[in-house]
Amino acid sequence: MADLEIPEAIKQTLEDLATSAGLSLPDYLADVAAEKKREQALAVGAAAFRRVTRDSDTVRAFDDEFGGPAPSAHTPRAA
Repeated sequence: MADLEIPEAIKQTLEDLATSAGLSLPDYLADVAAEKKREQALAVGAAAFRRVTRDSDTVRAFDDEFGGPAPSAHTPRAA
């Protein structure tokens, strides 16, 4: 993966974000990857919840408490 080429503008943005967070770029990217992995796991869990509950009042209460699904190209589809 060391051969990954990132456009300079994106690299600069990532470096600025890392600096703002007080982290090195590799540490910042590791944090971002971990957060994305957690988001994906939560999306999978929420989709499973919606599949099994089928009760719109319960789903609405869940969304009110925890937030509804955010459409994303990276969110796995429910099986």
